[in-house]
Amino acid sequence: MSELLARISSEPLDPVAVDAAVAGPEHGAVVVFTGVVRNHDGGQSVTALEYQAHPEAETFLRNCCAQVAAESGLPVAAVHRVGDLTIGDLALVAAVAAPHRAEAFATCAELVERIKREVPIWKRQAFTDGTSEWVGL
Repeated sequence: MSELLARISSEPLDPVAVDAAVAGPEHGAVVVFTGVVRNHDGGQSVTALEYQAHPEAETFLRNCCAQVAAESGLPVAAVHRVGDLTIGDLALVAAVAAPHRAEAFATCAELVERIKREVPIWKRQAFTDGTSEWVGL
């Protein structure tokens, strides 16, 4: 397995780079998840998001990816964006490669759930009515 890609970035995310971090000739499936900023949440129209991360968030992300890789025996990678994002921007790209699709899908879903649960990143949603709220504090 190559170097583990687990990074927090203020730059736009590149799904191709995350895919390449896990792909290999022994894998018949690569599942890439892209978390996209949507224009609504909880019945309100969202105009933008701001993501902020704990100073050690990248360590948490690296540990999360390493644990999922160790438990599954599969290569995993994830990059999470921070800063100001607009509708349609990618907030999270996660990838898992496996010999077969079922285990790639299942492991990628587990990876994304664990990132959302364990990595200290918070978002502030801006709404069309001028209000905002923090999520995940």
